[in-house]
Amino acid sequence: MKFLKRIALRLKRKKEIYLIDLDQDRDFIQHLLEDEKILAIDTEFDWRRTYYPTLSLLQIATENSILLIDCIGMKNLSFLKKILENKETLVIFHSARSDTTVLFTALGIKITNVFDIQIAEKFISKSDIKNYASIVETYFPIKLLKTETNSNWLKRPFSEDQLQYAADDVEYLIGIYKKQKKILIKKNDLNLILDASRKEANAGNDDLHVSRLKKLKKAGQKEKKIFLWREKIASEKNIPPSHIFKDKQMNLLKNIKSENDIDNLLIILKDKILVERFLSEIIG
Repeated sequence: MKFLKRIALRLKRKKEIYLIDLDQDRDFIQHLLEDEKILAIDTEFDWRRTYYPTLSLLQIATENSILLIDCIGMKNLSFLKKILENKETLVIFHSARSDTTVLFTALGIKITNVFDIQIAEKFISKSDIKNYASIVETYFPIKLLKTETNSNWLKRPFSEDQLQYAADDVEYLIGIYKKQKKILIKKNDLNLILDASRKEANAGNDDLHVSRLKKLKKAGQKEKKIFLWREKIASEKNIPPSHIFKDKQMNLLKNIKSENDIDNLLIILKDKILVERFLSEIIG
């Protein structure tokens, strides 16, 4: 565990920051988090070449501290499930669905007691969805730099810019929540936002194939069957579904009815084993 001195990241930073990358620091994390009633969370991950997201960094803020948990350096993070799923703990996010999707698929953690500052701000300002930096600037005289948005989060060691970016992404969440909460209470709309936040978080708590299938509202049964077959293969290989076949090829595949179309299948799937599986599992 490394204590990152405030001056190393931001002179006016009020919270103590810890970079944790060893399993032996598990007790420290538990001690710091287990009695907290409000936590703020963000994640940094890579999801460009795999079916499942690779969680790189989990940022958790309390009122006084920020934990930057290296999810590649630490090999056992199962203890976090009890802490983060505690229904007595309110978890603050910006755009909850993305983070809950990553936490569920990578760590099996389902967070349901949620407040989403993006949903709250859209309601309060009666405007379009705002990014995190814009919301921070609304409530604090701070302009965040987003230079590390597309950074390589799998590379080690982290750069100082990456660590500052990661800490910034959770440092202001609790403060924003408190300010938004006051506004919402006056409007008698706090429960409305909590319900909307919970719904958004739960959308990320489904298996990936379930959430993706929901988008195929007009698809027929065979198309859904092929779609789920692609999801299964992609999950087994841990590659993006588009690497099995492209969405635009779905119409060609759903029109294949027998082994007589094997040449067309080979053109689309480019793999004899996949062709055999398609014929066996889809055509029957």
